[in-house]
Amino acid sequence: MSLNFLDWSIIAFILLIYLVIGFYTSRTAGKNLNEYFLSGRNMPWWLLGISMVATTFSSDTPNLVTDIVRNDGVSGNWAWWAFLLTGMLTVFVYARLWRRSGISTDLEFYELRYSGKPASFLRGFRALYLGFFFNIFIIATVTLAMIKIAGALLNTDPITTVIIASVITVAYSMLGGLRSVILTDFVQFTIAMVGAVWAAFYVVNLPEVGGIDAVLTNVNVVDKLSMLPDFNKPDVYIPLMIIPLAVQWWSVWYPGAEPGGGGYIAQRMLSAKNEDHAVKATLLFNVAHYALRPWPWIIVALCSLVVFPDLASLKSAYPDLPDSVIKDDLAYPAMLGFLPAGLLGLVAASLISAFMSTVSTHLNWGSSYLVIDFYKRMVEPEASEKKLVRLGKLFTILLMVCAGVLALFLESAKQAFNLLLQIGAGTGLIFILRWFWWRINAFSEIWAMIVSFVLAFYFQLVHTQLGFEAIPDHMQLIYGVLITTIAWLIATYATKAVNPKVLIEFCEKINPGGPGWRHIQKMRMTDPKPKKAWSVPYEIAAMLTGSVMVYAFLFTTGSIIYGNYNQAGLLGGLGLGMLYVLIRLWNKIRRLREITS
Repeated sequence: MSLNFLDWSIIAFILLIYLVIGFYTSRTAGKNLNEYFLSGRNMPWWLLGISMVATTFSSDTPNLVTDIVRNDGVSGNWAWWAFLLTGMLTVFVYARLWRRSGISTDLEFYELRYSGKPASFLRGFRALYLGFFFNIFIIATVTLAMIKIAGALLNTDPITTVIIASVITVAYSMLGGLRSVILTDFVQFTIAMVGAVWAAFYVVNLPEVGGIDAVLTNVNVVDKLSMLPDFNKPDVYIPLMIIPLAVQWWSVWYPGAEPGGGGYIAQRMLSAKNEDHAVKATLLFNVAHYALRPWPWIIVALCSLVVFPDLASLKSAYPDLPDSVIKDDLAYPAMLGFLPAGLLGLVAASLISAFMSTVSTHLNWGSSYLVIDFYKRMVEPEASEKKLVRLGKLFTILLMVCAGVLALFLESAKQAFNLLLQIGAGTGLIFILRWFWWRINAFSEIWAMIVSFVLAFYFQLVHTQLGFEAIPDHMQLIYGVLITTIAWLIATYATKAVNPKVLIEFCEKINPGGPGWRHIQKMRMTDPKPKKAWSVPYEIAAMLTGSVMVYAFLFTTGSIIYGNYNQAGLLGGLGLGMLYVLIRLWNKIRRLREITS
């Protein structure tokens, strides 16, 4: 179904709102770097939390979930559900530490925590590696999803899609900086959620689908419904659930789910009013991201198996699309093609909004690295604030142009997801421990980054070309984590420790506490004895409790959809019980923090 005048009017009106926000916030965004990249450090928790959720609700996310469900069933989503543990660890342990640091970007952390030329090199190199190359790849995967959505709903070719989708996003991101991004995120998330829920309700009741009961009993769907993998099949449950829960969440660096926080999540925490707002923002993000959003996408994915049971049926429906685009992730926009006028326009606008919310964040975040951590730190330290803001706008354009070109050569969201996981395999543990173990240094991170990248390149592009049998994705992850961890541990002990003066200053500023800093605490003249009260054990307990709570609410919703009301009642009760325990733990943590502050 093609869009009519009503649909295009809805889309145009919503896009106009984003441009108005961009022009409105441009009045203050250009004042200085603090305004442009951190919105003045005065943003409230609820706005920041929704902004985080909006950023991770990208146009490629429904496509990715659809790809997973069609191939591995609902339980295949443990590949990303497991990252809830990472998120909750950030909420209760690291959010306060990031906000307390007072830095402008998470890469500035390197020269706060490490010392000498290695720290400076690491900051500059990761500014280019993450801010430019890695960031371009992420934006390209999101743009790829937009290409497929536009091809299915709007019948536009990839190049036209890239040009049109990029212009408005770049415009308001460049004009208003982070404040514009955060404010538009709020509107975009609202529209995206309304569109996703409404679309799921309409699609499941299509005559071609026949209602939720018909979906749940369809021969193509029944073996995809379980929220847990089949524990009688080790080849199924180990890669789908055990590996993500036992290894992936703490060992892998992935955008939006960095162990210990980082990237645009850290950027949001650094822009919060205070530590309390940083914690609340990340908690809201994780609850909404994992408990609120997945089911509308899952429902549409299950319905797609009824209408488009295989790739051949998708190809038959879209004969004009190139074969490289006909993958399982195309099934989500294909199902949206059944929506009526008006609703189709709203859903198309919601997916465009999802695209913009993610891309605008990555453009602002990436340009902050290039401006603050590379240009200002390495090229022209005395550059004026206005010049740096202008450079930020220029880098915003450059990132989008490069990402748009790369998007034309990618094929599927799942392919990109697996590659991103492999590139970050083995580095996550460093990001968790560097706050609490004095011995980690810049060389630990440098070697971890090099080894993980080389291994990803080898597994993805070289291994099979040499004639070896292909290694399953989950085993590639295990090998990557093991080899990378060994490499960075050897580098840690084989290289010189961080300057004690830097470590002492870090402890006095951040006050992370714990046994990993006893060696440094003994050197401190003002406070030679470590404080007895340490809140981290209780924070870890809160992290585990919060994770069980969110999983319980996630599966409560699924049980209601499946019609298992007794199970839903038990899981809902478990979730409420965990909420009560979490409140008690949080009160204990706050009292301990008051003692040690």
